[in-house]
Parts: sequence; C-alpha cells; structure tokens
Amino acid sequence: MKNIFDPKVTEEIIIRMNTLTPTTVPQWGKMNVAQMLAHCNVPYEMVYTDKHPQPNGLMKLLLKLFVKQIVVNEKQYKKNSRTAPAFIISDERDFEKEKNQLTEYLIKTQKLGADYFHQKESHSFGKLTQTEWNNLFYKHLNHHLEQFGV
Repeated sequence: MKNIFDPKVTEEIIIRMNTLTPTTVPQWGKMNVAQMLAHCNVPYEMVYTDKHPQPNGLMKLLLKLFVKQIVVNEKQYKKNSRTAPAFIISDERDFEKEKNQLTEYLIKTQKLGADYFHQKESHSFGKLTQTEWNNLFYKHLNHHLEQFGV
C-alpha cells in the first residue's frame, strides 16, 4: 500500500483529485463527485474536528471487533460496500469547497507525518499504528478516486 505520509504520494492523490470535474460520473455507486469528496473528508473531520460525535462504549467495542480490520488492513474495499451512517452524504455539496477541504486535510496529514499518528486514538477504533492510519486514509481515498475513474 502506498504511504499517504510520503509527500510524493500526497501529491499524486492531489493530482488525481484535480482531474475530477463537477460533472465526473462514477463507475459505480450512488454518490456524485461532490458527495464523494465530502464523504472522503469524513475520516479527516473525525481526526481534526469535533463535527462527528464519538460512538458510545458498546458501539466502539463492536467497531473494534468487527469493522477495524476491514478498514485498516491492506485489502482493497469491494465496490458498493456498506458505509457507516456518518459517512453517508445524501445532500448536495459544493464540488470546489469539498475538493479544497480534502486537499488541505491531505497536506496537513502529510506534514504532521506518520510519527504524529502512531498510537493516536482514532474516532472509532482506539489507538492505531501509523501503518493502520496510512491504510485507513490511503485505501479509502484510492477506492473512491478509482470509483470516479482517476
């Protein structure tokens, strides 16, 4: 898996995002491109903002037991996989605003670096290694950029 903390990988992701337009059509799924970008912002919002409430103790335990390994391993997501409620974006979004926000999050994450994230508490899964954080971030972005053909 590519390393999202590597400046070259971050640049590659941003270049891929910059090939998207407001009218880029998905190869699968229900989201339009602006909704996809907003959806891809959610993991970063969970790290950098208080926008999303943390799951309660029981839910967090269930997420750690049944979802964590799917999210942090290196196996790619299947097309049309189910997503958590916080990640469902059904309202219309501003393409440029979402793309710019995601770009800012990518740059911030890369600049903070892998060491910053190592053993950092995640919103839903407890402490993660830098490799798990990388897989969580990179795999999700790559999945959705491929969804839109970039």
